[in-house]
Amino acid sequence: MINAPKLDRIDLKILSQLQGSGRMTNVELADAVGLSPSPCLTRVKRLEQAGYITGYGAQINLKKLGDFLTVFTEVTLQDHRSPDFARFEARARNIDEIIECHLVSGGYDYLLKFVTPGVGHYQAIIEEMLEGNLGIEKYFSYIVIKTPFIKTHYPIQKLFGDKA
Repeated sequence: MINAPKLDRIDLKILSQLQGSGRMTNVELADAVGLSPSPCLTRVKRLEQAGYITGYGAQINLKKLGDFLTVFTEVTLQDHRSPDFARFEARARNIDEIIECHLVSGGYDYLLKFVTPGVGHYQAIIEEMLEGNLGIEKYFSYIVIKTPFIKTHYPIQKLFGDKA
């Protein structure tokens, strides 16, 4: 991060507003957070430069595009040295169907989230991973039957309480 500024109540409001609607105009954003447009734009640019805002994008309704399979996979590595984790993460990052990768504590090392066209495609990816020297000792797959909801924003107001 480039000189990460200390965030104040207004910065947190800006982040909260933008994650809910990244396409809002600067005038709308300024009004929502109680600033005039010029200082609001200055703050947004500062938050972008400091790495708090990493991008803007469309949220896609995947169900509209067809039926796809979501699978959560627990992965345990054979070895637990720093290079083993780095190798796994570098290779997993290049698998497009892995849309989330989390290093976790507990009974396994990584929790991965896959989106694929079907079970056969998922299994082919897993087989490639096992044969590709990623250092996987074992894995467990959990196929998602139903997704009642997905939240695409962080609860900034709850996380920061009075500061937000």
